[in-house]
Amino acid sequence: MSDVVIGIDLGTTNTCVAVMEGESPRIIHSREGHNTMPSVVAYVETGGELVGHLAKRQAVTNAMNTVGGVKRLIGRRYHSTEVQEALSRLSYHCVEGPHGDVRVVFGGEELAVPQISSKILLEAKKIADQALGQDVTRAVITVPAYFNDNQRQATRDAGQIAGLEVLRIINEPTAAALAYGFKKGLNQKTVVFDLGGGTFDISILEIGQEVFEVLSTAGDSFLGGEDFDDRVIDWLAKTFEEENGVDLRKDKMSLQRLRAAAEQAKIELSEAESSEINLPFIHSSPQAGALHVQQLLTRDVFYELVDDLIRRA
Repeated sequence: MSDVVIGIDLGTTNTCVAVMEGESPRIIHSREGHNTMPSVVAYVETGGELVGHLAKRQAVTNAMNTVGGVKRLIGRRYHSTEVQEALSRLSYHCVEGPHGDVRVVFGGEELAVPQISSKILLEAKKIADQALGQDVTRAVITVPAYFNDNQRQATRDAGQIAGLEVLRIINEPTAAALAYGFKKGLNQKTVVFDLGGGTFDISILEIGQEVFEVLSTAGDSFLGGEDFDDRVIDWLAKTFEEENGVDLRKDKMSLQRLRAAAEQAKIELSEAESSEINLPFIHSSPQAGALHVQQLLTRDVFYELVDDLIRRA
């Protein structure tokens, strides 16, 4: 049996896989050469499945069959308030499972969330297999510090479905602290502020003599970058509805186009003071003809939209 162990950061938005080489970690690039791959899977009409970048690229034209952000649903009850809020914003369809869990309608089947996550983990395994030239069977997977036992077990189940022996589930802030301070002879308290795509964690660790002790941890497993995107989506949709009397969020394809545009604008605002959002022919009607979204999102407006999310963190 191979003694290689891979580390997988199974994120809400993106997933990363790495391996230790000597005493240093190396990120294994995706098939497209990126450090991470989107945590997205898609079912296409030809009967095949796409994972990662290929799945995300076709999300607009195949919105109902493209699944992303399932980490927010893993190990959760279908009728919980947080899940129902999340489901109202998804372009794909979910139903209640036989045990009160969430099932994703995918390729005509109702799949448990760990089954969807396993497809992402399997792609991570395949990337590692190819890069390392061997069949990798063991992995360590990171999860938000605020994940409960059900969510941790569901993540472990997803790994097993993907053909991986999950040696350990490690809290993401703890993993970050290890990467920061391992074998550096540090003696200090460290705060890890981890605002991810779907979850937020804050952890305080004591590092001393190569011992890492978690003193305190808290978080919100429904606070992350996707919520920032949602604020931009709502802003665009509300402005469009006021001008044209149409709620774009009720159309799955239009919602997916808004989501892609919101994420891109957010990224651009990291460098620029404003971002131009143009979505031509997003809606048409016999009365109004073709309608378009054309808005300028400034950094100041974005800050106003997300101010309460920052305060929550």
